[in-house]
Amino acid sequence: MQHRGEIIKRAIHKSGFPITQLANRLGKSRRWIYLMFENNNVSLDIVLQIGKIIHYDFTEEIKEFNPYHNAINEPATEYKKEESQAEYWKNKYLKLLEEYNEILKKGKTID
Repeated sequence: MQHRGEIIKRAIHKSGFPITQLANRLGKSRRWIYLMFENNNVSLDIVLQIGKIIHYDFTEEIKEFNPYHNAINEPATEYKKEESQAEYWKNKYLKLLEEYNEILKKGKTID
């Protein structure tokens, strides 16, 4: 298992962000920060907060972020290959136009 505390510690030292300032931004003590470095299972919420503060992306180092990272970077809906082609959209438009014209014709005969 990954030791999240050590990963965070390396990232903070690499960023050069002062521990005191980080503790203040998190609303914690410096002692809490140093105890967190020893914790191998720091919560992902804390990791995200620290990442935002020190401008560091932990997704490459902490494997639990990978499913979330992939979901964020991939489009929410994937179109079928044919849907991206102009022919598909042209045919869809023509079909809808024909249906619309049929509705208009039916409306005129009722009056």
